[in-house]
Amino acid sequence: MLQDSFNRKFNYLRLSVTEVCNFKCNYCLPDGYECHSRASTLTLRQTKTLLQAFALAGTKKVRLTGGEPSLRKELPDIVALCKATSGIDSIALTSNGYHLKRKLPRLIEAGLSALNLSADSLNPYTFSQITGSNSLDEVLRCVDLAFELGLKKVKLNAVLLKQYNGKQLQQFLNFIKDKPVTFRFIELMRTHDNALYFNQQHMPGQGIRTILENEGWTLQPKAVDAGPALEFCHPDYAGQIGLIMPYSKDFCASCNRLRVSADGKLHLCLFGEANDDLTPWLDEDDAAGLATYLTQRVLKKWQGHQLHQGRSGLTKHLAMLGG
Repeated sequence: MLQDSFNRKFNYLRLSVTEVCNFKCNYCLPDGYECHSRASTLTLRQTKTLLQAFALAGTKKVRLTGGEPSLRKELPDIVALCKATSGIDSIALTSNGYHLKRKLPRLIEAGLSALNLSADSLNPYTFSQITGSNSLDEVLRCVDLAFELGLKKVKLNAVLLKQYNGKQLQQFLNFIKDKPVTFRFIELMRTHDNALYFNQQHMPGQGIRTILENEGWTLQPKAVDAGPALEFCHPDYAGQIGLIMPYSKDFCASCNRLRVSADGKLHLCLFGEANDDLTPWLDEDDAAGLATYLTQRVLKKWQGHQLHQGRSGLTKHLAMLGG
């Protein structure tokens, strides 16, 4: 198992399959994706070697991200590669849900086991204001289809924004009253290009936690391969609430994930200053050599991010690595 010098174990890979996105979320790509900056993406052959290397190093869970991963035409093939890789037993996808409904049956058939969709508001007008898209109904229909197709793990993500969805908690709670969905609220994070927006819209998740605990919601134990969310349940609700609070104390202490960009760069931290080009091993189909390198490289992972100091490392916007 990959382990750093702070005794954190890493069994979770977030793999971006494209940096292209078709939304214009005002907290990420308010002007849309800039095509001229598009990087090359790993081939299926390179991706196969990458997955084998991470599996050899102890990775159990892979989450496919973007940009918007459903824009990658080989996405079902990538899911199938994950499924065929010995040692990987959980394959998740994070998507904005746009036009995903027609692709979802094939993805689940290929081996997809968990789905996260973005729903920054359950009010169609507010959703459109945030994302630049009128596709909220599509996203919610995709949730229903996922359950119909037998998917057990379905989550919705909302980035907390003070002036948009900051006062819509009750609407989110009403949605999960009878739906076994985890609705996760993610604190807005500062990146290179959103300083003004961050100062205007950042809303700490602690306020929501206090409300939940006062209303009888209880914190649940984390699974070994779980991400950073604190998840709460209530006996009167079929669904759960998750909170991702990167500005909270000791947030990085439980880190268990590494990231690889669509062009094959290793990021030890979403907000780190370094990325490592893995393509020399991938071009040589050298999974064993890459696994050895990963084992050594992760020892240099730093203890935490520097978001409190306004430093976001190489991350210009969250679409670069899918958050």
